[in-house]
Amino acid sequence: MPDASLAGYIEKFLRYGRDIAFVDRKGYRTVRWTYPQVAEAAAQVARELERLGVQKGDRAVLWGDCGEWIAAFYGCVLRGVVAVPLDRIASPEFARTVTQQVRARVAFGPRENMNHLRQVVGPTLIDFEDFAERIATHSSTPYTEPPPGRSDVLEILFTSGATAEPKGVVITHGNVLSNLDPLEKGISRYLKYERIFHPIRFLNLVPLSHVFGQFMGMFVPQLLRGTVLLGGPLKPSEILSTIRRERVSVLVAVPRMIDSLKDHVERDHELRGELESLRAKMETAAELKFLRRWLRFRQIHGRFGWKFWAVVSGGAALDSATEDFWRRLGYVVVQGYGMTETTSLISVNHPFGVQRGSIGKTLPGREMKIDENGEILVRGDNIASAYWQDGQMKPVKGEDGWLRTGDLGAVDAAGNLYFKGRKKNVIVTPEGMNVYPQDLEKALRAQPEVRDCIVLPLPRGGNAVPGAVLLLREQNPDAAEIVNKANQLLAEYQHIRQWFVWPEDDFPRTATLKPKAQTILEVALHHLSGVAAGPSLSRPGSVADLVAQVTRRPVEELSQLSSLERVELMSALEDRFQVDLNESKFTAATTLTDLETMVHMPSAERTDFVYPRWVQRWPVPWIRRAVYYLLSWPATQILAHPEIEGRERLRDVKGPVLVICNHVTYLDVGFVLAALPHRLRNLAVAMEGERVERMRHPPKEWPWLTRLVVCAGYWLMTPLFHAFPLPQRAGFRESFRFAGEAADKGYSVMVFPEGMRTPDGNIWPFRSGIGLLASSLNLPVVPMRIHGLWEVKKSGRRGFAPWKVIRVHVGDPIRLAPGMDPTEITRTLEQAVRRL
Repeated sequence: MPDASLAGYIEKFLRYGRDIAFVDRKGYRTVRWTYPQVAEAAAQVARELERLGVQKGDRAVLWGDCGEWIAAFYGCVLRGVVAVPLDRIASPEFARTVTQQVRARVAFGPRENMNHLRQVVGPTLIDFEDFAERIATHSSTPYTEPPPGRSDVLEILFTSGATAEPKGVVITHGNVLSNLDPLEKGISRYLKYERIFHPIRFLNLVPLSHVFGQFMGMFVPQLLRGTVLLGGPLKPSEILSTIRRERVSVLVAVPRMIDSLKDHVERDHELRGELESLRAKMETAAELKFLRRWLRFRQIHGRFGWKFWAVVSGGAALDSATEDFWRRLGYVVVQGYGMTETTSLISVNHPFGVQRGSIGKTLPGREMKIDENGEILVRGDNIASAYWQDGQMKPVKGEDGWLRTGDLGAVDAAGNLYFKGRKKNVIVTPEGMNVYPQDLEKALRAQPEVRDCIVLPLPRGGNAVPGAVLLLREQNPDAAEIVNKANQLLAEYQHIRQWFVWPEDDFPRTATLKPKAQTILEVALHHLSGVAAGPSLSRPGSVADLVAQVTRRPVEELSQLSSLERVELMSALEDRFQVDLNESKFTAATTLTDLETMVHMPSAERTDFVYPRWVQRWPVPWIRRAVYYLLSWPATQILAHPEIEGRERLRDVKGPVLVICNHVTYLDVGFVLAALPHRLRNLAVAMEGERVERMRHPPKEWPWLTRLVVCAGYWLMTPLFHAFPLPQRAGFRESFRFAGEAADKGYSVMVFPEGMRTPDGNIWPFRSGIGLLASSLNLPVVPMRIHGLWEVKKSGRRGFAPWKVIRVHVGDPIRLAPGMDPTEITRTLEQAVRRL
């Protein structure tokens, strides 16, 4: 690790060849950044900052999470500019306040975010949508200006969500390097084994605006030349499928997400009637060696993929039951302890020598002690240099150099640290007993009916008593019985005597999914005191709020939602509440009560559509191409010899592209292929999902010969035309995701936006989903229209006339503006086809 600054750390990326550094999801597409590409983009950003007159020590706001964000951050490192990361879900008011307070000279982010900063006087705004074009004018050779030193400020991290007086933690290059130095030395001993599993892939679900997310996304994996998958959907089934599809080795997440993934695994077993069997296996697995546990749960390992082996938890303490669950399955669970003021890490567990319940041993280069009150104190080069508040620097450490963390802990004889909770959260009862909320929450979470909980101090005569706020899995259970069972696991002085069942679907949470304790306490106090009118429970993220936010309609109009609005709403609900919603049932939901019931009682049942990824594997593509040029293309020319108009408009289009066309007969695909240049004929064709499913599984009431012929048609059509289902009623997102994967592999995608064959020869209105698909794929859209085929179909002729009665018009490629509304896209594409 370079001694001077992180600049040398970035320059090493140029030596990593074609190794993938970051995988970034853009809608349904995937962008992969190699290490040299990241280093070159960082150098270009540094030169752009230089051109703008941004000097060393000036501040740059970075708002969002993506590959461009990382390139901008590294560019600031090279230039010596102080980065000011903002959480992607930060409110516009907070972002404007921070931008003004730090007197930022430049700001990077998505155009939607930058629009909120345009009224702030001072910063130059650089949209990520224009990022590549803007920096492309600069040389990508290594940036040669003198790098910053260890004492220079790297970034200011604002951890408060308040807009009045936000407080930032000032972190230097030396603070980060003091954490990376011992990790690099420890990791170096295992690099020879890493070659066997290279590349190690990390799925990082923690925002890059948080120091833990930065370390596990931008610093630690790079010591292994690893690949980091950035963010993505937060619902459990998507996390699982991403781990398997991308062959992820390590999941980096906050405890709430890891809990949700555990619940998802148990729910899948419950639906198959295997939950009791799973729990019995878990009980007997406690004393087994690692390999025996791995073999016992090999079916679960198969679902996650054989490369997945570790879970890294941070941001809060992981529940011991959840930790034990993953370890008994045969996975490594790594916990660390740290805070923003300590530049993330104070202690970390050794991945191959984990002590159950511990948050690790103190890292070399820092000191840690427990004072007489049980508070953890830390001293070392990793401690942040100052707080930034009201434009001034304020001290972080005490006069003796020790940082009081405000956390309570204990250390065993082997030096393992155990987290006991926040000092300010300790409840001192009227009897003078200290009650630690974490112990009570552990007992409550041991009850299967409890989805989540928080224990808070309820004031009593200058002291406090513990009060529990519960999130339950089912509606209207016996909360008193649940609390009584939890109390049986606690000492008498710890007993929970007051509780409150949270009336909405989830707690209000921070960006790292921690419950907002103060907001919850205010509501609970009003409820338990019998006050009728208290703080409003209506808040961003509730089911009703998400319906209004996504659809821009009152909840009473839920039954009138379009298919596009339902797709967006379902995704928002799943990500917000980390559940899996059944798509068919969701399509039938017509009231807010229906949605709330589904969120409370999620189903792992999936819509039964099969997406044929096997047709993209050798030798099927070669067979498909041979059949097309030997059979399909000659047949098209002999039977119809269509006249192609406008093919020259695709001269400069390299592909892949999204092809849209009016839909007349099942032969349309052949005419579209004939109209495309050779380089764009590698198509994935979307077909009506319900029809495709009937072909795959014909109804049993059909005659057996008809079923055989139809099923054979499916197995011929799927590989020869690379056909995949695009459902009309449910399953859109998986279909869109498959289209994105196909585009990533170089296939153009073809869609008939009408969703049906024309019954009268006219173009019917386009379905709204085409707008969402087009914006998510971010491909040039090639509009086409087939003329004359309806007349041939209506005539009933088996063969086409020898003259050119069929014409295929190719329109100008349409490049959609970033951030364009999907409904507007749908209208634009429909007009483009109608004009041909």
